[in-house]
Amino acid sequence: MARKKAVPVEEETTIMEAPGLPEPETAVEGTSVPEGPPEAPCWEETPASGLPGGFGETGDAPEENPSPPGDEAEGGLEGLPPGKDEAAEAASGDPSAPPPEGDKASEGVSGKLLEELSGGEILPKAQAPLEMAGGTEETAGGEALPREGAGLPPKAPELPAEAAVEPGNVPVESPAPPPKSDRQSFYDLDFHGLDRDLTAEERQEWNSIYASYRGRSALTGTIIGVDPHSITVRNGDSGKMERQTMYCAIVIPYRVRVVIPASEMWDPGHERPDFVLQNMVGASIDFIIIKVDRESGFAIGSRRLAARSQRYFFAHRESLCREGARLKCRVLSVGPRRCLVECYGHDVNMTQRELRYTAIPDLRDEYRPGQELDCVVKSYDPEKEALHISVKETESNPFEGAEFRHPAGSRRQAVIAGKYGGGVFCNLPDGTVCMCNYSYQYEDSDFLVGDTVILVVQRHDLEKRQMYGKILSKW
Repeated sequence: MARKKAVPVEEETTIMEAPGLPEPETAVEGTSVPEGPPEAPCWEETPASGLPGGFGETGDAPEENPSPPGDEAEGGLEGLPPGKDEAAEAASGDPSAPPPEGDKASEGVSGKLLEELSGGEILPKAQAPLEMAGGTEETAGGEALPREGAGLPPKAPELPAEAAVEPGNVPVESPAPPPKSDRQSFYDLDFHGLDRDLTAEERQEWNSIYASYRGRSALTGTIIGVDPHSITVRNGDSGKMERQTMYCAIVIPYRVRVVIPASEMWDPGHERPDFVLQNMVGASIDFIIIKVDRESGFAIGSRRLAARSQRYFFAHRESLCREGARLKCRVLSVGPRRCLVECYGHDVNMTQRELRYTAIPDLRDEYRPGQELDCVVKSYDPEKEALHISVKETESNPFEGAEFRHPAGSRRQAVIAGKYGGGVFCNLPDGTVCMCNYSYQYEDSDFLVGDTVILVVQRHDLEKRQMYGKILSKW
């Protein structure tokens, strides 16, 4: 410690009062005053990087105008009460100086707190008075430095009540993991445990369903029923998921129920009324599995996805889409005057004229869902995916050679197949159709569809490929 030289003081000097400190005493003669300028506080002698807590950073600078050198008080440093100079000297950097006796209690408290802050390691004693001197360092001007100047870690400032509720001040919690998708949940299943007790047929059925779900391969099944179900579907206009009640086709290949909603039966923009789906019981369709609920034992299929794949296959095969190619089509739904058939993913409406050369009173008497018919490609537009087929042209037209088999004036037995616009369609045994009128002694109410009659052939129209006659009597 530097020796102090006693310099007599000629006149009394008044000490500046510091708020919150004891009343300073007047300097008396014989007070020792160091030579030269007064000693700077300890925090000025220590470099900024040598103290913890960012000591010496911006905002921690001492007062620019300290008290003049001639103002001193008993105790050595200005602004400190008597008895504090030893502590100040110990804080100035002399680690060998013992702490003052009056600070033993504070030393014990500071030692415990330092042990907690330093993770159980007691810091050197030379830092204790500096760091734990009441949490502040008093200056000659009577101002207290912030807690950072005491060597402790900086204390976080308290936020106002308005700022505490702002989203930026709320601690960010780790986001919850996103829910698993249906496909991820499917891959996490224990198939070995679930399929352990299945029979060979049941295991084969589930393996086919698994393969369709994984690789989008098509399955073939027969619709055995149409049931209403409440299903969550995406609205095409708003894009939101909505709960709707719709009819669903039920397919059971062996034991597993496959549900195909009406929204997955038809392509967007080509939806059909509910009665069409209700009349499809017995139809054979292709579908792709889009959801598997293995625990509940059912699956959800999509016919429109399978139809899209088949249309792509059809468009890239010249042998299939060329005009005159012979294909197979399946009957989906049948009405009195028209029916709906499917050919390589194309849904085609067909009337009686495209199905048979002979007149058919009711198509439901001749066709049923699930039938497979031969057809001929009439035309195909790949841009619009429009396919036109004909079933009757797979056979020869019975009108060919009718003028020789049924010459004009000959009488033939026929069956009334239908009535339209006052005319009567009569089918001959060889399939030839004869458009007839009634004789003058009969009325339309005297004959019904299905009655057997005797007619006379009157003429043949080669351009329209039609034969005309007159009903003579009922058989």
